[in-house]
Amino acid sequence: MIAFILRRLLQSIFVMLAVSLLAFLLFRYVGDPVAVMVGQETSIEDQERLREQLGLNDPVWTQYTRFLGNLVTGDFGFSYRTRQPIGEMILSRMPATLELGFVSLLISLIVGIPAGIYTALKNDGVIANAILITTLIGVSIPTFVIGIFLIYLFGVQLGWLPTFGRGDTVAIGWWTTNFLTVDGLRALILPALTLGIYQLTLTMRLVRSEMQDVMNTDFIKFAVARGIDYRSVHYRHALRNSMVPVVTIIGLQFGGIIAFSIVTESVFQWPGMGLLFLDSIKFVDIPVMSVYLVIIALIFVVINLIVDILYFVIDPRVRLSPEAG
Repeated sequence: MIAFILRRLLQSIFVMLAVSLLAFLLFRYVGDPVAVMVGQETSIEDQERLREQLGLNDPVWTQYTRFLGNLVTGDFGFSYRTRQPIGEMILSRMPATLELGFVSLLISLIVGIPAGIYTALKNDGVIANAILITTLIGVSIPTFVIGIFLIYLFGVQLGWLPTFGRGDTVAIGWWTTNFLTVDGLRALILPALTLGIYQLTLTMRLVRSEMQDVMNTDFIKFAVARGIDYRSVHYRHALRNSMVPVVTIIGLQFGGIIAFSIVTESVFQWPGMGLLFLDSIKFVDIPVMSVYLVIIALIFVVINLIVDILYFVIDPRVRLSPEAG
C-alpha cells in the first residue's frame, strides 16, 4: 500500500507542476495589469517603473521560477487591484465556497442515491420513469437558469428565502460559517439547490446504472435462486457492490462543485472563491487568477488521492492488481 500511495503522490506532484505552468502562461497574456492599476493621467515613465517593480519585465522563465517558488513556500503574493495578500483573500472566501459545495453534495447524495436505487429496482414503473424524465430535464437546463427560476419563485413570488448574499455568519477563528445562524442557513438553501440539482442527476443515474449491472450478474441470480430474501439481495449484496465506483464519482463531484460554483456564486452574489475569480478577471488581476487555478487543481489532486486510497481499501481487486505492488 505504501508503494501505491507514493506512486500516486509522485503523479500528483507532476500534475501540480503542469497546472502551475499552465496557470502562469495562460494568465500572462490576458491583458496588461499595469493599465488597470494606474489612472489615465499616469505617465509612461511611471507605468514602466511600476512594471519593473512588479517584475513584469523579467524573462518569462524567471517570472515562472519566482511564481513557483512563492507557491511552494505559501507566499501567494498580493492582488494588483486591492494590494491585499492573496492568501488572506482566498482564506476569507474559502469557507463560503466549501460550505456551499458540502451542502450541495449532501443534497445530491441524500436524494440521488435513494432515487437511483428505486429507479433501478422499479425499472418499468410509472414513478421511476417520471423521475428519469424529470432528472433529464434538470440536467439539460443551464445552472444559471435554474438559479434565476428559484430566485423568482422562492424569493420574488413567495418571499420565503433571500435571493443574494450569505446572510448572517458566525466567526470561529478564521472560519466563518452559515450553519450556526438561521439567516445564514436560509441564505444557503437556494444556491445549494441550484448547484446540487445537476450533481443529483449524475449521482442518481450512476447508482441506477451500477445497480442494474450488478443485478444482472451471476452471483445475484444465484442468491435469488437460493431463496435469499429480496431485501437482503438488493441492499446487502447488490447495493454494496454498486457503491464501489460511486465512491470515486462522489469524490470527483465535490471537486467539480468547488471548481464550477462560479456561475452559482455569480447568480446569487455568494461571496466565495468563484466570485473572487470573476472579479479578478474583470480587473485583470493576474496573480489572483493564477493562484485560484492552482488551488482548484490542488483540491482536485487531494480529493483524487483520497479516492484512490479509499478505492484501494474497499476494493480487493485493486489490492491484488500488479500496480498496487
